[in-house]
Amino acid sequence: DVQLQASGGGLVQAGGSLRLSCAASGFSFEDYTIGWFRQAPGKDREGVSCISGSDGSTYYTNSVKGRVTISSDNAKNTVYLHMNSLKPEDTAVYYCATDPGLCGRTWYVWRKYVYWGRGTLVTVSS
Repeated sequence: DVQLQASGGGLVQAGGSLRLSCAASGFSFEDYTIGWFRQAPGKDREGVSCISGSDGSTYYTNSVKGRVTISSDNAKNTVYLHMNSLKPEDTAVYYCATDPGLCGRTWYVWRKYVYWGRGTLVTVSS
């Protein structure tokens, strides 16, 4: 069975950093993408970043470019989301999800992702 487990969320002050982890099992990383999404209260789910397992290509939403880095450790089947210079508007529940193939131009469309993990809450205080 495909399983994803997100962790690493917490409470941090504005300007601080967090590293989220997405531990995956039940599939080969090289054949899948891992996307990170977030959902703030009362808002739609938003794509944050994506990494393609086959070629390592990465994508970021504009609001996090320069502050967030996605990386993978294929040996550990884990994808990380390194978040720096956090802002209160980054507060949300963060989810990781996976889909076969490459991230592609539609990486941010959450409905195309087949498997989802439980979210981890990130709270950034001002």
